[in-house]
Amino acid sequence: MKFGISQSFPCSYLPDEQETLLVYAEESEHNTYYEMLMAAGFRRSGARVYRPHCGACSACQALRVPVASFVPSKGQKRILKRNSDITVVLSEQDKDHYYALYEKYINTRHQDGSMYPATPEQYASFAHGDWLDPLYVELHLAGELVGIAVTDALENALSAVYTFFEPSLAERSLGTFAVLQQISIAKRLNKQHLYLGYQIDNCQKMQYKRNFLPHERFIEQKWQLISKKDW
Repeated sequence: MKFGISQSFPCSYLPDEQETLLVYAEESEHNTYYEMLMAAGFRRSGARVYRPHCGACSACQALRVPVASFVPSKGQKRILKRNSDITVVLSEQDKDHYYALYEKYINTRHQDGSMYPATPEQYASFAHGDWLDPLYVELHLAGELVGIAVTDALENALSAVYTFFEPSLAERSLGTFAVLQQISIAKRLNKQHLYLGYQIDNCQKMQYKRNFLPHERFIEQKWQLISKKDW
């Protein structure tokens, strides 16, 4: 297996840090090794499979939820109840109207981020991969599309790639609701885990991931269980 190391660049999550990536370099073998790489702390963005490789910082910790043992908190149960009027639909195709919702979400909620301003090319470059067709978890309210969770389906796991939703519905906590739906789908499909990307304790935008318990974090080259007792 061949890997490459990127040049350093400003970290997207910790403004005083520089980021370097370890990138899997054999694109023709992505399908073969993707799940194994995920289990070693890697993640996908577009066609690239990578993990942080920063010499002076180890803040990024891959996080996954063992779906069989997950128990929703009181707050998460309230979110499920609040959104009981939302219909969840699975699609295997990226649809033309997804982008309009993505553009509205990025340009409203993430004007300070690296993904602003949204463009169709940028959307395609991170959501799609030539070697993998993701699932799209659609959220519908009163017949209108209000959220999408782009999700990779692996043999033994699901991986949450990115979620975007109608910005005017922020009080519904649709991001958390989407993760709860992905956990439910993973259980239904007999998957062991839902991967949620990287947890960074010092990044406010990442704090929601800590609330899915129990979960496992990839620390010092092994998965370590974080339970309610530890929390």
